[in-house]
Amino acid sequence: MTKTALTTLNHAPQVAAEWINLLCEDLEWHDQGRGYMLLRMVLHAVRDYLSVDEAADLAAQLPVLVRGIYFDGWVPSRTPAHPRSKEDFLTRISKPFAEEPLENSERAAAAVFDLLRRKISEGEFNQVANAMRKPLRDLWD
Repeated sequence: MTKTALTTLNHAPQVAAEWINLLCEDLEWHDQGRGYMLLRMVLHAVRDYLSVDEAADLAAQLPVLVRGIYFDGWVPSRTPAHPRSKEDFLTRISKPFAEEPLENSERAAAAVFDLLRRKISEGEFNQVANAMRKPLRDLWD
């Protein structure tokens, strides 16, 4: 293993924690576990709303541990998911928060989209946003 690869792996937990901490700061949450779950659910929903090629293009922009979260449990033959409405997306990301519901699922999703805007290239961000249907794309702005 090259020194660069080892450095990337050693640094991966800090990078993932940075993403989660930024998300929690944006939402004014104090529970990193909740931030992790939101990041995971939104990444999975985005991934499953994209074509296989678009999902892979987005993955290439993600840090190694976040990429692992993104791909966890993925079944490419089931993408893109149907139906793909805004309501379906928001219901999907809200499911794991049944005991302590999200106050505003649109704001929560938009916070993850904003994090992606800051962390991936502008071109990739726009490509992914434009792959979404119009009502959901509005949350990316």
